[in-house]
Amino acid sequence: MTVRRVMGIETEYGISVPGHPNVNPMVSSSQIVNAYGQHALRGSRHTAHWDYEVESPLRDARGFDMSRAEADPSQLTDDIGMANVILTNGSRLYVDHAHPELSTPEVTNPRDAVLWDRAGVEIMRRAMSLAAAIPQANPVLLYKNNTDNKGASYGCHENYLMRRATPFADIVRYLTPFFITRQVFTGAGRLGVGQDGRRAAFQLSQRADFFEVEVGLETTLKRPIINTRDEPHADPERFRRLHVIVGDANLSDTATYLKMGTTAIVLAMIEEGFLRGHDWATLRPVTEMHAVSHDVALTHAMRMADGRRCTALQVQWEILERAEVFCARSDHADRDEETTRVLTAWRDTLDALERDPLELADQLDWVAKFVLMDGFVRRDGLSWDSPRLQLIDLQYADIRTDKGLAARLEQRGRMRRMFTDAEVAHAVENPPEDTRAYFRGECMRRYPDAIAAASWDSVVFDVPGRESLLRVPTLEPLRGTREHVGSLLDASPDVTTLIGRLSETGSR
Repeated sequence: MTVRRVMGIETEYGISVPGHPNVNPMVSSSQIVNAYGQHALRGSRHTAHWDYEVESPLRDARGFDMSRAEADPSQLTDDIGMANVILTNGSRLYVDHAHPELSTPEVTNPRDAVLWDRAGVEIMRRAMSLAAAIPQANPVLLYKNNTDNKGASYGCHENYLMRRATPFADIVRYLTPFFITRQVFTGAGRLGVGQDGRRAAFQLSQRADFFEVEVGLETTLKRPIINTRDEPHADPERFRRLHVIVGDANLSDTATYLKMGTTAIVLAMIEEGFLRGHDWATLRPVTEMHAVSHDVALTHAMRMADGRRCTALQVQWEILERAEVFCARSDHADRDEETTRVLTAWRDTLDALERDPLELADQLDWVAKFVLMDGFVRRDGLSWDSPRLQLIDLQYADIRTDKGLAARLEQRGRMRRMFTDAEVAHAVENPPEDTRAYFRGECMRRYPDAIAAASWDSVVFDVPGRESLLRVPTLEPLRGTREHVGSLLDASPDVTTLIGRLSETGSR
């Protein structure tokens, strides 16, 4: 058993224009995206478009398609009017209605998910600076958070490729309690309770209060714990893409690593039916999700469907113990070091949370933020409704290296990092080498003027001498890797040669 699985992260960034509260956020978001696009693809005569032809955002895993007339405008992510840039590292940078959003390239493990997520933050930092340099433009600030504390929330979504044959009912049954309780290590911390944050109290998660139903297709209204969007971006006969919308936007590498790694293991157990006979269902999932987030002491006892009372930590311990048994089975010859590291980090984190959560101030966002705020409360005699604490909450998520509190904690060695600046800089420019993102990113680097459009599962070429565009499908996420196409790309100095060689390869 291995945590190796095709996965990725989409992050909508909070945006503000200081001194100009009435500026249209879509205009400011477009300013960010276009500024970086012009920089990243300098030398290209045109910008490739996103290929929306294969998008199906209203397809539901429960077996139906929602009509466009019924859908909220926020669900129409195939809006061709949005600014879009496809980057050489395989990422997509675009405007998602009122926010700039970055989708990482597809990766195959949680460590790489952290790396390219960090690269996304660096891309957004550079985009901010580039946009500020535009003559007469208003400076735009970006925050890696999930709420403006005025009733609005914006997402950090995870994506995991799963076997299509896995019963969706099993996904709902086992992931729901896992998602409710993983907040103890994935939460980014928030000052304010309720969607408008009106009650001054600290909670684990920025997103929890915005979830209202257990299962559904929506992502911005009546948000569900389990999202049913069925848009695999891969062979639909074989794969389902699990679109997870309950996660917080993390600045801690450890929190992101645990979020992606533990979820990958739980998905493997669900796919193999290993959790059947074990039930962590709660009587009121949405209510318990809120209650767990509001319980900084980690002592809230959830009412379970089987009559028990369990804390979030107890449920996480039980799931971890099943995972350790599952990963230790003799038929799992594919277990690797990364899986062992995830299991170890999971156990160490739960141990520390049981002893004293403050031990994890250098590893988990919610703990780091709480310690900062609690320090001001104790030192300066502040109450928890102090506006100064609200500023700390926001400033923690400021992605500027000289202003953001999370960034400054890292600089002072008070927040652990998994990667060096050089490793992050490389990921800003280069794609992962073991997924189809390699082909997409390298084509953008080598043949930018010949790329008419691209998507997760295709690259559309404008080949000189051809009357029509040529779509090259990339439905298999683990093809198009460096091992698969690296020598082919190296032997193709121009797109005409590349297409000829691809045709020869396809005919054999």
